Amino acid sequence: MSSIPSPRRRRSRFSPVTRQVLLYLFFLLPAAMDIAQGMAGTLGPNPTSACLHDFGRYAFRFLLVSLAVTPLKRFVGVDIMLYRRPLGLLAFTYAALHVFFYVVVARHLDTHILWQDFSSRPFLTFGVLTFLILAALASTSTRRAIRALGRKWSPLHKLAYLAMIFACIHYIIAFKTWHVEPFIYTVIAICVLALRMVPRSARRKV
Repeated sequence: MSSIPSPRRRRSRFSPVTRQVLLYLFFLLPAAMDIAQGMAGTLGPNPTSACLHDFGRYAFRFLLVSLAVTPLKRFVGVDIMLYRRPLGLLAFTYAALHVFFYVVVARHLDTHILWQDFSSRPFLTFGVLTFLILAALASTSTRRAIRALGRKWSPLHKLAYLAMIFACIHYIIAFKTWHVEPFIYTVIAICVLALRMVPRSARRKV
């Protein structure tokens, strides 16, 4: 009689690194689909704008989810800590695509137009600050960087909180008229950040 494989064996079919890579690649599919539809002319009358906004929203979402990983474990018991790094890298990747489509595709690297935009649209400043923080966090997310930074790594990566705040401001003031969606995301972000700041001793008393 054949033996039934144990749950441990089934879980170990893919290594942690493999699962991280698979998650990262899977969630790049929306970007690939947007670009493919844009090239095929099936993404609406302004595919560049559609890609630009979609990539910005995905960057915001993945940053938000990456920050929600710790509260999910502490307060709900859902442990997805293994995927925190790829979620953060996805936030950076989509932010990089967002910046690329704005600077290269939408503005064609025209420094005059870019300067006019930055001097008249404050939301771009918050967007750039968010991207720079995400770039710094992504570049120091490897094991080698963690070992090299030592105790400095944790304080550095708390800049993700600041990136989330800047992203909220960027999202809210990016539109010429008020939109409800940015405020909904901002409320969720505030809740996530507030939960992350709850002391562990306070959590035990609940």
